[in-house]
Amino acid sequence: MAYQSKNPYNGEVGKTFDEISDAQLEACIKAADDCFRTQWRNTRFDERKAILKRAATIMRERSQDFAALITLEMGKLIAQSQGEVALCAAILDYYADHAEQFLAPETLAAGRGEAMVESSPLGVLFGVEPWNYPYYQIVRFAAPNLMAGNVVMVKHASNVPQCALAFEDLMREAGAPAGAYTNLFVSKDQVGCIIDDDRVRGVALTGSESAGAVVAARAGKNLKKTTLELGGSDPFIVLEDADLDKAVRHAVSGRMGNSGQACTASKRIIVVDALADRFLEKFQAAMAGFTPGDPMDKQTTLAPLSSMQALNTLLGQVEQAVERGARILLGGKRIDAEQGAFMQPTILTDIRSGNPAYHQEFFGPVALFFRVANEDAAVQLANDSPFGLGGSVFTSDIARGKDVARRIDTGMVFINSSAVSSPELPFGGVKNSGYGRELSVAGIQEFVNKKLIRVN
Repeated sequence: MAYQSKNPYNGEVGKTFDEISDAQLEACIKAADDCFRTQWRNTRFDERKAILKRAATIMRERSQDFAALITLEMGKLIAQSQGEVALCAAILDYYADHAEQFLAPETLAAGRGEAMVESSPLGVLFGVEPWNYPYYQIVRFAAPNLMAGNVVMVKHASNVPQCALAFEDLMREAGAPAGAYTNLFVSKDQVGCIIDDDRVRGVALTGSESAGAVVAARAGKNLKKTTLELGGSDPFIVLEDADLDKAVRHAVSGRMGNSGQACTASKRIIVVDALADRFLEKFQAAMAGFTPGDPMDKQTTLAPLSSMQALNTLLGQVEQAVERGARILLGGKRIDAEQGAFMQPTILTDIRSGNPAYHQEFFGPVALFFRVANEDAAVQLANDSPFGLGGSVFTSDIARGKDVARRIDTGMVFINSSAVSSPELPFGGVKNSGYGRELSVAGIQEFVNKKLIRVN
């Protein structure tokens, strides 16, 4: 399987890259292990900090170049691609500035004598990353672990190879030594070999449930620490006392950002009956107002999906949902166009528990609309899902919103907002959405040895 750029807007095939050989892979792992053992684990925090700060500066200086590659390879609106680059630079700065504090030795009360916990790096880490946020997915794994003294190898998605190489080049230009950060164009079989390798001490994956299960099983067999960030079908609860216009605005942005191709997108819109009719009228009108076009054009508001395969998968899900009783309120079809994997913004309703759509993740601009009687019914529906990544609650009563948030079985809940990502906020889920956390202080604690030192 080659790594290939294919513009989802016009179908043009760009650069293609071959998978590396087994001998090349062995050289990469050896270089990473040597870098960790002889150099990187022993670098001072200020030295690591200087490299990450330089990388952040370069990303900001060349924001348009980095952003254009995102849009070229997976079709994101150029303004959203620029936003992704800015977020990545902020994450690099965040860990550069705070890592030493986050990993400082902790003194424990131990009666007689002394006791402390020190944090030390594990070694070579392997990440498997998806295409929907080509730099952000990498940087939230790489930045904290590089600052912790680990070294990082990454297998990126096969449709964003130029983004993968751009980030590797960025780290090299910023001053990271050979082996500290390595991009790998590898096969599925080689992924298994990497996980099996004794020099690799931890594995992180962001992707599908099926991929997560395979990687976690392989890592578990080798007794290696893993973190998984998998799918989501986030509930977006609107209570009867919510600010209607604000709720609609966030429902639209939460569902349509990145053309709906986000794990934390607001996928299940759950509205209390007292507000449902007015909400749906405004929501439907807003969803109908998107303009498809070239994602490089800032006037375009609807970008294509990442590939024709992604489009066909989504169309198949909608068709199956309708066959099992769901009703289309808006859209539901491919946009007629000579080019581009464009899907109409879509709203499905009347989705019952026996419908496959009830428990599926729709990775694209398809909103599932549910009308419920009251707050308790909203929470019950929100929790009736195999996923548990994020969610939102809209209400004018903040205390009530916090109470509802505590009752929702997810890793993240946002009150009066759709999901947002920021360096200081922990990111991760429960249930089939995975385990472990990225970003914030939690993200840098996942792959370190918390070593107890006791003095009598």
